[in-house]
Amino acid sequence: MNQSSNSRVATIELHAAVFLFGISGLFGKLIPASALIIVLGRTAFAALTIFLGLKMFSVGMRASSRKSLMLIAVSGVLLALHWLAFFHAIQVSTVAIGLIGYATFPIFVTFLEPLLSSQRVRAVDILSAFVVVIGLVLVAPRFDLSDSGMVGLIWAVVSGALFAMLTLYNRILVKENSVCVVALYQHASAALVLLPVVFIQAEVPQSNTVLLLLILGVFCTALPQILFIKSLAVLKAHFVSIVAGLEPVYGILFAVVFLSEIPELQTMIGACLVFGAVVIAMRAHTNLDEEVKKDG
Repeated sequence: MNQSSNSRVATIELHAAVFLFGISGLFGKLIPASALIIVLGRTAFAALTIFLGLKMFSVGMRASSRKSLMLIAVSGVLLALHWLAFFHAIQVSTVAIGLIGYATFPIFVTFLEPLLSSQRVRAVDILSAFVVVIGLVLVAPRFDLSDSGMVGLIWAVVSGALFAMLTLYNRILVKENSVCVVALYQHASAALVLLPVVFIQAEVPQSNTVLLLLILGVFCTALPQILFIKSLAVLKAHFVSIVAGLEPVYGILFAVVFLSEIPELQTMIGACLVFGAVVIAMRAHTNLDEEVKKDG
């Protein structure tokens, strides 16, 4: 297969991954269970799917060291907290609010990254953050903590901040371990951490709930992760970052079609500001990374 064909296949895989990731937010409304059950089911089925995939293709599943395995397990706790905040945000508000708040995570990354490297915060980062804040102000229904929309937005932004921390943590982990190994033990540890809490709550999911959790874990988590990782090996980072920005757009569109959740005009204007600022920030950082690589 030539380079052009490889790029075409990778682009299709990337769009499929982002599409599947995008519709995962709908499960916060479709699954009649608490966020705890949803995250437990998602991580457990995802871990099982990744395990079977690695087994099928005879890919090694050992972490680079015992210390590394412990660090991955800690990252699993961060993953669980991120998804708990994300699904809780959607359950108390709307899919659109949950996705818009979560979409702020690249802005958190740009401000947290200088703490771990010599990279400095630039003017484009500050400008992007300012535009994001304006966008979130427009998205917020009312500045009142008794308003479910406002509470949902806060949880969604917390979810974005947690995912930003997880993203930076993962960059360290994948230096010594394969992405698939990190994903396997990350999901497994997240499920194990949540299991005792679910037992204490004594919440037993119905058979239709288990089926939805299976779909979420396999087709909206494990499968898109594999497709996303494959596409990264072929496509340029700045193109991947732009396509990844479509994730909340897909989610909001599907919420309109399947849940009849039609965002207000003010919310959509705020969403456009948030998404636009995030894409600009991501492109600026990707271009900087590519320049550094060329200079190196």
